[in-house]
Amino acid sequence: MRIPTIQGIIERRLLINFVAEPEYVQRILPPPFRPKIYRGKAVVGICLIRLKNIRPKGLPNFMGVNSENGAHRIAVEWDENGEIKEGVFIPRRDTSSKLNALVGGRSFPGKHFFAKFNVNEQDGHYHVDFTSSDNTYIHIDAKHNERLNENSIFETLKDASEFFKAGSISYSPNGRAFDGLELDTYKWKVSPLEVETVKSSFFDDRDVFPTGTVQFDNALLMENIEHQWKSMKQIKLP
Repeated sequence: MRIPTIQGIIERRLLINFVAEPEYVQRILPPPFRPKIYRGKAVVGICLIRLKNIRPKGLPNFMGVNSENGAHRIAVEWDENGEIKEGVFIPRRDTSSKLNALVGGRSFPGKHFFAKFNVNEQDGHYHVDFTSSDNTYIHIDAKHNERLNENSIFETLKDASEFFKAGSISYSPNGRAFDGLELDTYKWKVSPLEVETVKSSFFDDRDVFPTGTVQFDNALLMENIEHQWKSMKQIKLP
């Protein structure tokens, strides 16, 4: 699926990150993807992103649309033309926009589920929760922090930043293919968050992740980032 280059503003992006046992992550990954391993662990998580003035490149701001969106992410690698590629596999996308839910997987890459979002942001605190049309839910409470979670698998904020910056290409399932998007940010800057509450029907599912196979690792914040989304060539199912 090819679309024109899309541009706009990432007004707020929360990256809530977990580490998981690779064998359990591999079970939910379709070929050709495999977990990207960091210090013996797979890295998975949630992206909660508010997009502003999203529109085809070249159109004025007032023609853009705004939305709250959630995505479950898995850091992955795959082989392509004899090279190892890296990015993220997104098994699930949710959105507050009925337009996104309508066109996702049709005229825009990746199926989107319509969800009701509740957002409260003030004084450096962030609350985001949503429940989707099929009762998938996420609940996050976080606040600004000066340092990365001391128990994180990443030794420094720079290490974490570089790891997630490398995941600029994402693939989402669409029938018997995977739609690809590349995120091109005009600048890349993350700051650490302290997470007070995190609930996810996906990562809390013990049929998928038995007790002890997945745990919270760290959280990062991005704000007011100009960016573009570029379409990638589909990957076909074998």
